[in-house]
Amino acid sequence: MHIQNNISLKPYNTFGIDVTAKHFVSVSNIEDLKQVLSLKEYPNKLILGGGSNMLLTKDFIGLVIHINLKGVKIISEEHDSVIVKANAGENWHEFVLWCIKNDFGGIENLSLIPGNVGTAPIQNIGAYGVELKDTFESCEAISLDTKSMQSFSKSDCNFDYRNSIFKQEAKGKYIITSVNFKLSKNNHNLSIKYGAITSQLKIMEVSKPTIQDISKAVISIRESKLPNPKEIGNSGSFFKNPVISKKYFNSLIENFKDIPSYPVSESEVKVPAGWLIEKAGFKGKRFGDYGIHKNQALVLVNYGNAKGNDILKLSKLIQKTVHRLFGISIEAEVNIL
Repeated sequence: MHIQNNISLKPYNTFGIDVTAKHFVSVSNIEDLKQVLSLKEYPNKLILGGGSNMLLTKDFIGLVIHINLKGVKIISEEHDSVIVKANAGENWHEFVLWCIKNDFGGIENLSLIPGNVGTAPIQNIGAYGVELKDTFESCEAISLDTKSMQSFSKSDCNFDYRNSIFKQEAKGKYIITSVNFKLSKNNHNLSIKYGAITSQLKIMEVSKPTIQDISKAVISIRESKLPNPKEIGNSGSFFKNPVISKKYFNSLIENFKDIPSYPVSESEVKVPAGWLIEKAGFKGKRFGDYGIHKNQALVLVNYGNAKGNDILKLSKLIQKTVHRLFGISIEAEVNIL
């Protein structure tokens, strides 16, 4: 364990924002993590995983702790299912590919989502009809207060749309160190209800898809719509899809007949934030080194040397404009630091 000084965080966040950590350490085992958390000479600490769901707006005057815990293993196995443990520092997409290679099903729809395993439950990541909570069994986390390990079951986590206990009452109180997933081995329950997947499978000329086919379809869709963070800095979807009442939605249809929606409950629907942003005229707009991606209005991008505050100001302009035009508030999905 080696603490470094004045380290650029540009390689550690998918937006590629160049801010500086006054102190920085990467930890690869639990004992080192406990030790560094106990260092009283660094009262201000920032926990950093894959850096995929954050927008850095300023230098961090404190100690950045990079979670680099690696390892994937099978915990238990039955005829139709398997429990797989993945440590927090594992790259999410690489973990998905490992599961697919071993014919373990359940997370193939979550292919190519940026970030690491440890931050996935915080956000309850989801895509194409599947959420992390669907296969989540439990996770281990270390308390920042007591430095002791604690296990969280699915019910403990209070999963919701892009939400969990780790974004609410437990925010900033724990570091997830590993996650256990319950995955299928036989008779995989494929989720292909999203039209984009069905269309892509037709293009691929696949009539009886496997989990491998689903993953390939999702990767193709995402690559066609979303920029690769290694090429153009971004954090994926910047905004959550807002949920509104059916009554208000019906009033919007009078002026916006093509507005799409997805049912949430008997009284609520979800409206795609990307549609709202595109209709507001932002899709593809560029402001020097930053802007909105040409293929997906949900994605704000750093074309080179943008500042975090540039992107933050743009996000607020989008929120203000969408609310003025549609009377709908859209909430940032990323963490702004």
